Amino acid sequence: MATEILMPALSPTMEEGTLAKWLVSEGDTVKSGDILAEIETDKATMEFEAVDEGVIGKILIAEGTQGVAVNTPIAVLVEEGEDVPAAAPKAATKPAESPTEQPAPAAPAKPAAPAAPAAPSRGKGERIFASPLARRIAAERGIDLAGVTGSGPKGRIVKADVEQAQPGAVKAATPAETAKPAAAAAAVPQGMGYDVVKKMLEGRETTEIALDGMRRTIAARLSEAKQTIPHFYLRRSVKLDALMEFRATLNKQLESRGVKLSVNDFIIKACALALQQVPAANAVWAGDRIIQLTPSDVAVAVAVEGGLFTPVLKDAHQKTLSALSAEMKDLAARARSKKLAPHEYQGGSFAISNLGMFGIENFDAVINPPHGAILAVGAGLPTPVVENGEIVIRNLMSMTLSVDHRVIDGALGAELLAAITAHLENPLGMLA
Repeated sequence: MATEILMPALSPTMEEGTLAKWLVSEGDTVKSGDILAEIETDKATMEFEAVDEGVIGKILIAEGTQGVAVNTPIAVLVEEGEDVPAAAPKAATKPAESPTEQPAPAAPAKPAAPAAPAAPSRGKGERIFASPLARRIAAERGIDLAGVTGSGPKGRIVKADVEQAQPGAVKAATPAETAKPAAAAAAVPQGMGYDVVKKMLEGRETTEIALDGMRRTIAARLSEAKQTIPHFYLRRSVKLDALMEFRATLNKQLESRGVKLSVNDFIIKACALALQQVPAANAVWAGDRIIQLTPSDVAVAVAVEGGLFTPVLKDAHQKTLSALSAEMKDLAARARSKKLAPHEYQGGSFAISNLGMFGIENFDAVINPPHGAILAVGAGLPTPVVENGEIVIRNLMSMTLSVDHRVIDGALGAELLAAITAHLENPLGMLA
């Protein structure tokens, strides 16, 4: 029996993607686990594995096609000797944008993704098809997968299906419940429309740059963040002199191991420890409640071509400075080559954005939801300060904490920033 292979949702927020490359051809025999294609999301290029075995009867979407909606048929899998159905379904895709296109002022609607096939009723002992992540979440929440309806390809149970189920009393999700809304993430942020701006610049030499998936997502998410999150800002300067001396001593000792600690490594560690000291600030906004994290999972902004990533260092409070340094270098390198998996750049409660290496003295960062706060770090500069009635020169670094007032109040945010400052000014304690 012919089976449609559908465009997968490779991350919880993915609405569409680019079918970058087919790794199989029509007529190839595949089995479960074989790599079928490379899919580009707004953040990464990921491999797409086969769920079932069979023969690639027909490829419906050519490689290089942009804007392929999740759950759109991209190929047909048939059994050995079986013919491909005469009427192959049409795929919902978005044509590639060109610099001369004129987008409408309002956000364009994306064709609705076809409803996922419902999972067949399962008899006792019948095999249940589910993704590894869905199985893990089900095990953690005590959910019986036998009672969950899958919305993935051929009724496969995916993460979203399990998250909608209740432990102990599983309710099968309907296609309407699992269907994703129109492409909000891909919408062009509202503002002055194209026609208005073009008219204002009439007669001037310009270059139009189409938005790629990453830039669209950044624009939409940060516009939403500034409009919906009640930001407030706390500012403080930290004396870096003791840290710089301590860092130089450690780097000399670690030189034989090829380890070189950066100031940013100390900042990550200081924030992670501060979140443990002020646990009420180690929290995120979850719509109708606050969720407080136990570990310190710290995200760090990494600039990449066309945008940025925020890879997350999990359990950062438990890791040594050298371990954090090595992990951060690895995450940053893979972020720049778009090789991060979604679980490596999603999550966490707190983020760091450091522009000090670019000479920026101070700035205000935008909170990346659902995080409760983000620390903006500026450059360390020699500055005259008064100590014991005398003017001395100290290296001062400006820090600005952007805080979500729904999660963290002023006094709590001040306590968190004070704890971060104390660790940076007394770096030896971070080794305890």
